[in-house]
Amino acid sequence: MLVSEALLKIKTNGYKITEKRKEILTFLSQHPQYVSGSDVIQHLKNDHPGLSYDTVYRNLALCSELGILEETEFAGEKKYQLCAESDHHHHFICLKCGETRVIKNCPIHDIPEMNDFHITGHKFEVYGYCRLCKTP
Repeated sequence: MLVSEALLKIKTNGYKITEKRKEILTFLSQHPQYVSGSDVIQHLKNDHPGLSYDTVYRNLALCSELGILEETEFAGEKKYQLCAESDHHHHFICLKCGETRVIKNCPIHDIPEMNDFHITGHKFEVYGYCRLCKTP
């Protein structure tokens, strides 16, 4: 998703487009991997010395709720990524560098134990090491 598309989605859902929201989304658009709220704060703190954790996390939560950001918990911390795909997908996440790759096929339908469940949502993430980070 482009930053301009994300901002339009914020506006059409009745929220204001603020400078901080633009900066947060621009920062996330420049990172192909998940980043933490702390990473966002570190990036913005020089231009916004009074910036609170609350403001950043509220904006991240709003964008996640609107489907602009994907959210995961990784290494004990919530992390965020600008949605790159509009269709249903999952991720491979490198434990060393954080590279994130899309997994297009969904394994949930191949699990026989799920046949009699009415599934309302799920998340599937694979953790490991990318080809550059794997150790012998």
